[in-house]
Amino acid sequence: MTRIVAVLVRQHMAQAAPPGVDPREFLEAVAEDTYEMVAGLELVTPVLITSVPGLDDIVWPGTEVITIPDGEPLKLTLGRLQADQAAVINADAPDLPPLLVGKLFRELGRAEIAICPAENGGAVAMACALPLPAWAEPDLDAYDVVKDLRAQAPGPRKVATTPGWHRLRTREDVERLDPGLEGWENTRALIRAR
Repeated sequence: MTRIVAVLVRQHMAQAAPPGVDPREFLEAVAEDTYEMVAGLELVTPVLITSVPGLDDIVWPGTEVITIPDGEPLKLTLGRLQADQAAVINADAPDLPPLLVGKLFRELGRAEIAICPAENGGAVAMACALPLPAWAEPDLDAYDVVKDLRAQAPGPRKVATTPGWHRLRTREDVERLDPGLEGWENTRALIRAR
């Protein structure tokens, strides 16, 4: 079985940059931290999907970088991936524990789509078998993405959830980063330097 884990970078993810931190540098740092976590996972192929130009240098050599138009529906984005299963992780979750990515794939044993919900609405990540089920129109920024997908599904058990996590969508969200957690080195260094 082939599995892809794609890190999704969109321009609006720069908006959580704390005062004194350049939004572009902040976006690059969180995206690189999220990518580094994914690249360290076993049995998956990391991919970077971005609507922000110039991020090729944050990925390891040989990593596929897929450029998309800003606002492209996730359904179209998933159609670009060649694998049996895929997970898409929003780049604004630089401290996401790798264990939660594993839980997403495990849930696909009993559901067609698995969601890691985000605190304060939306989703941190989603996993599914490819191709994406025809009934699904996922939007990871929708406030109640799980409710929306279950309403679209032919049955509520088609959509599973894992424990949730947080995304950095506002300046206040940056305070949620736990210095005791491993990872997120680039974001940590950038915030400390301000």
